[in-house]
Amino acid sequence: MTTPSLRRKNNRRSTNSNPNNSQKNQMAPYASSFYSKFRMSPFLISAVLFMSVLILLSVSLNMRSALGSNPNVSGIYSVDAVNQYPHDPSAFTQGLLYAGNDTLFESTGLNGHSSVRRVALATGKVEAIHSMHRSYFGEGLTLFGERLIQVAWLTKTGFIYDRNNLSNIKTFTNPMQDGWGLTTDEKILFGSDGTSTLYQIDPHTLKVVEKHTVKYKGNEVHNLNELEYVNGEVWANVWQTDCIARISGKDGVVLGWIYLPQLRERLVATGHENVDVLNGIAWDPKQNRIFVTGKLWPKLYEIKVNAMKKPFSGDIESLCMLPPTHF
Repeated sequence: MTTPSLRRKNNRRSTNSNPNNSQKNQMAPYASSFYSKFRMSPFLISAVLFMSVLILLSVSLNMRSALGSNPNVSGIYSVDAVNQYPHDPSAFTQGLLYAGNDTLFESTGLNGHSSVRRVALATGKVEAIHSMHRSYFGEGLTLFGERLIQVAWLTKTGFIYDRNNLSNIKTFTNPMQDGWGLTTDEKILFGSDGTSTLYQIDPHTLKVVEKHTVKYKGNEVHNLNELEYVNGEVWANVWQTDCIARISGKDGVVLGWIYLPQLRERLVATGHENVDVLNGIAWDPKQNRIFVTGKLWPKLYEIKVNAMKKPFSGDIESLCMLPPTHF
C-alpha cells in the first residue's frame, strides 16, 4: 500500500498592518499546531506499517514452522517424525481430520468394517463410532461447521453426520465420478475420485462448481486419494505410493512433493508386516501440527516437513506418479 506524501505548507508570519493579515496572525498558532500534526503523520504511518510487517512476518514464520523454513528449488521434501501416537491397527484409514482439543475424526473402509469415529489423539482411543452398513466402503471425510461429510467408494453415495453424536443426518448423491477424498478450506469442499481430477464442491448444494486436472511438469498425477487443506494448499495422498502431492487449489498445479517412505518402512522393520499404504493427513492450524497415518497402521505420526538437504537421488515422477488405476 502506498502512502501519499503530505507536503508542509510555508505559512510565513506577515508584519503587514492590514486587518485581514492581523486575523491571519491570530490563527497562526492553531495553524502551526495543525500542520505540526500533519508533519508527524508520516512517522506514525511508517511506524504502523513497520509493526504490520513484523506481525505478518511472525504469522508467516509460525505457519511455516511445521513445513520447514529452508528454500527448496526442487520442490521435494522429506519429513521428521517429532511425535508418535497409538492408532487402531484394525482401522483401514480412508479419511482423517483434526477437530481441535486433541481430537481426530476418522473414516475407515472395507465392506463390513467401515465407520466414522471420533478418536482421542494422545491415546488413540475410539471415543464414539458410527458403523456403516456393510454394503458401504467408507472413504474421504471432512468437517464443515457442525457437519461431518463423508463419501463412499464405488456407490456415488455420500453421508452427512452430526459431529457431536455421529448420527446420520442425511444421504446425498456424490457429484464426483467416485468417492475417494474430501477436505475443505471452510468455504468450499475439495474432492478426489482416484483420478487426476481435483473437484471443488459447493458445501451447501453439494454440486461441483469447478474442477482442475492435477499436473506436475505438464503430466497428469493420477490416483489422488485422501485430501487435507494445509496452509493454503491441498495435500493429497497418492494411492499406492509413499508420496504426498502439494497442490494449488486454484489451478491443480503440483507445487511440491513430500516423500516419506521411512514411516511405513520403520513399522515393517519393527514387525508390523500387515501395514498397508500411507493414507491419512490431518492439519492442526492453531498449533501448526501435521499428522499422518496409514491403512492398518498401529501408529499416527506428527511430522515436520523439511527441504531436502541434499539433491534428491531418486526419480520423483516414477516414485509418485503411477499409471491410472481403474476399478
